Amino acid sequence: MSTLPALSSGASVPVALAPELAAAVEYAKAEKSPATRRAYGTDFRLFRAWCEEKATEALPALPETVAAYLAHGVEEGAKASTLGRRLAAIRYAHKLASLPTPTDAEAVKATLRGIRRTIGAAKVKKAPAVTSRIKAMAAACSASLAGKRDRALLLLGFGGAFRRSELVALDVEHLEETAEGLRAFIARSKTDQQAQGVTIAIARGSSASCPVVALREWLDAAGIEAGPVFRPVNKAGTVSVGRLTDRSVANIVKAYAGAAGLDEKQFSGHSLRRGFLTSAAAAGKSIFRMRDVSRHKSIETMSGYVQEAELFKDHAGAGLL
Repeated sequence: MSTLPALSSGASVPVALAPELAAAVEYAKAEKSPATRRAYGTDFRLFRAWCEEKATEALPALPETVAAYLAHGVEEGAKASTLGRRLAAIRYAHKLASLPTPTDAEAVKATLRGIRRTIGAAKVKKAPAVTSRIKAMAAACSASLAGKRDRALLLLGFGGAFRRSELVALDVEHLEETAEGLRAFIARSKTDQQAQGVTIAIARGSSASCPVVALREWLDAAGIEAGPVFRPVNKAGTVSVGRLTDRSVANIVKAYAGAAGLDEKQFSGHSLRRGFLTSAAAAGKSIFRMRDVSRHKSIETMSGYVQEAELFKDHAGAGLL
């Protein structure tokens, strides 16, 4: 009888299980978000290429190989956070192949700890698109179809403290306009991998920078009544049936940061979310009400935004010099 390799053992399974096994593989892949799978795939391909260059095995890999790869990463200028992600990719590839994970070896862990101690592990934070900046960026949007889309994306992304993956996943069916503003259903997020979903409220703004008005202008102009909210627009002004990628969000934010006279290198898709939280904290909003919008699981993470916004508030050194 023909057989297929089992998911997690050296045994074999009957061909009759092929459809269910294929489905099981797809469910196993769904354990990680598409973005995470793409990142892991890229990272492991880099590791495999390096292993081929060194004439050593990538799968299974020896702990010594992985430790040497980390050292190579430092020489290439990789940050500690990048190396940590590459380790996660190597670990995940071994787990999927039902192989011992070399990343669990103390030699590998010690190498990464030493790297963090040597080059530092602080994350480089992107600049927040705070209220004044987001208004300037939105004002730089043209009256073209693409400009209307970008203005809606910027203002809605800020107003709902959206992650870029959440913005591009929005469908018209997820939105409900009310007198007070907009109710947006987020079907899945970084902190909701089980897709239980959550509804947030987005407040209206002034006439010049209202996310609800900007969104309505974009949808009406594009003739979008269902499906993806944010879509590609070609040079001829034709709106695609598909949706923007999360990379597109980052590019749009950077482009309008530059158009507003800001250093676009300091901005990313996360600048919208960070800008909302920083602005809300500076305005003295309740950290719990902020979390209602941002959906952070950790109060400690939230307090970081408040701390940053209030660095000079009631400063102990004020008036001393």
